[in-house]
Amino acid sequence: MTKSISASPTVKGFYDPATHTVSYVVSDPATKAAIIIDPVLDYDSKSGRTSTKSADILLDYVRENSLTVERIIETHAHADHLSSAPYLKENLGGEISIGTYIKTVQKVFGDIFNAGAGFLHDGSQFDHLFEDGDTFEVGNLKARVMHTPGHTPACCTFVVGDAAFVGDTLFMPDYGTARCDFPGGDAGTLYDSIQKIYALPDETRLFMCHDYQPGGREPAWETTVAEEKASNIHVKDSTTRSEFIAMREARDKTLDMPVLILPSIQVNMRAGNFPPEEDNHKTYLKIPVNAL
Repeated sequence: MTKSISASPTVKGFYDPATHTVSYVVSDPATKAAIIIDPVLDYDSKSGRTSTKSADILLDYVRENSLTVERIIETHAHADHLSSAPYLKENLGGEISIGTYIKTVQKVFGDIFNAGAGFLHDGSQFDHLFEDGDTFEVGNLKARVMHTPGHTPACCTFVVGDAAFVGDTLFMPDYGTARCDFPGGDAGTLYDSIQKIYALPDETRLFMCHDYQPGGREPAWETTVAEEKASNIHVKDSTTRSEFIAMREARDKTLDMPVLILPSIQVNMRAGNFPPEEDNHKTYLKIPVNAL
């Protein structure tokens, strides 16, 4: 007997106003299988203290709905928040997964932070590395991986049934697109990645990793391919590649670095783990002076 296929996952978004990040629990309503996407670990940059308050909200939702977490997925190595993936794995299970080009990010930032010989650039800190075009299942839901670099080399879009989780590649139509001035970023590559997303069916639900509430509106994180193509302020269906590159490169020159980029990258390139303890049994994050 062929099992029935549910084409539409249940998607629950959790907005973190401190980092403007949206984390997701995506589940198959038929089997209660689930994945978690881009979970946040709270970090106070003034004190260096962490908290699992945001992660605990996801944890409670999973338990209250009797879901079984199969994967904890990072759309890329985030530069604006720390990942709580190890904490959630400890409490809920699931493989910590990311795109295979995290290895490129690890090489670049491993050198910037002088992570040492003990820090491997092979992605082995993660449980699973996705290749472009890989497929997997969430219960009865079919899912596939699209490599969508440009913001970072490791960025991926995860298509689960009729929903796609685009990371930082796109924002809501009134905010535009991701910056491309981080190491390994490229505006032309981002344009090409957006075209891959725009080639999905118009009715595909798109879920953003961030929302910066332009004009002070309420947070929003769900749109569709059709809405993005029609009204994204940076890249409509009619925008040419050269037009986008010129706009994106000019805009990037005006942007400050994200507040949490230095702690975030050090942790997220390690799959959400902090650097090893030193001989005084304390963990430290480095501040490379004049390196970025």
